[in-house]
Amino acid sequence: MLKLQQVMTVGGYANRSIGNYLREMRFIFEYYPDTRPSQLTAEQIEKYICYIKEVFRSGHDKCRMVASSVSFFFKQVLKRPYDLPSKLYPRKGFKLPNVMTTDEVWKLLSHTQTIKQKAIIELFYSSGVRLEECSLIKLTDIDSKNMRIKVVQGKGKKDRYTLLSPTTLLTLREYFLKHRPVTYLFEGQTKGKPIHCRSIQHSVKQVMKQASLEHKDYSVHTFRHSFATHLLDTGTDLHTIKELLGHSNISTTMVYLHLQTHRCSRIINPLDQLNNQQGNGSK
Repeated sequence: MLKLQQVMTVGGYANRSIGNYLREMRFIFEYYPDTRPSQLTAEQIEKYICYIKEVFRSGHDKCRMVASSVSFFFKQVLKRPYDLPSKLYPRKGFKLPNVMTTDEVWKLLSHTQTIKQKAIIELFYSSGVRLEECSLIKLTDIDSKNMRIKVVQGKGKKDRYTLLSPTTLLTLREYFLKHRPVTYLFEGQTKGKPIHCRSIQHSVKQVMKQASLEHKDYSVHTFRHSFATHLLDTGTDLHTIKELLGHSNISTTMVYLHLQTHRCSRIINPLDQLNNQQGNGSK
């Protein structure tokens, strides 16, 4: 386990990835307590994946995480070839992400209890940043002169700029005067240290409950989907949205085409078109 952690750390992998791989490999080692890690076989891994699918009803994402962790361990630590057992996790089905309506976003903002909650929700919705990216934003990343936010080493270890809303900037200034963060925009219990992602999730969940939206399948990531979809609805092109979100491939951004409401509202249904034609013809 120590060797796996060292290899990933030297390779510059994100802390979350390191934690995920270590966790999955620990579970496998515990499942085969009498087998030395260096003696694990591909057949044993397949049996383990079958086990978690049958007993724990593990889905595609979980099974793929296990397979990816094992593949990395075999190739980078044991220096042995390993083929991902993709037959054990069929291609993931296409599922559209949830998106809030503008009325729901407004309702959330009107039910915030503190200036910090308001600042967090406004920042998420107006910038499209990911959860971990939000927790790591520093005061120096807020570029009020050019009205943009610098996302440093986001997913994929990439820097990018995203939007800074004038409305959000005013809220952030009010928040700053009250909380006086030192380094990070949103700090935890210790000054100079970033807020924990779970604290952000808990805060957003509280507002969801206050706004009577807790029954909706919304999460912090829903703000990101809503940001992109609403930009597309108001005419922003896909390539610009791709850059703001930090996607590597335009195909990832294209999912928001399916979520556009304005485009669908302009479509004339063929049944209605037929009905109109027949109605005009009978007059």
